Amino acid sequence: MNGLAPYAAFFMRLAVGGVFLAHGWTKYQRGIPATAGFLHDVGLPFATACAVYLIVVETIGAGCVLLGILTRAFAALMAVNMAVAIFAVKMRHGGNIELEALLLAGAVTLVALGDGPLSIAVRFKKTN
Repeated sequence: MNGLAPYAAFFMRLAVGGVFLAHGWTKYQRGIPATAGFLHDVGLPFATACAVYLIVVETIGAGCVLLGILTRAFAALMAVNMAVAIFAVKMRHGGNIELEALLLAGAVTLVALGDGPLSIAVRFKKTN
């Protein structure tokens, strides 16, 4: 392991959090009814509840991941989002899964790595 390895989480947080925030902001601007309409059209049940969940995870969650706050928890939720996007939407309707697969891999990586040393959360962690 080299000296830069501990900082890998920082760059992964920027990539994953940044992409999720961009997509979440679009959903937020379109609103819950439009997002729920899309989810209903692709066959997901409880479209309105799912729309609220997606907007929260992809905006607030992405912001937290970018800052390094509760990274593992929000990354786990993002991984679930991408698994559903791949299996329930993309594969079912014949779409490309490259972006979703990369985001799934990045989110799982963040679950493993956590916040990393360049995060806001590191200032609140107790050291022994």
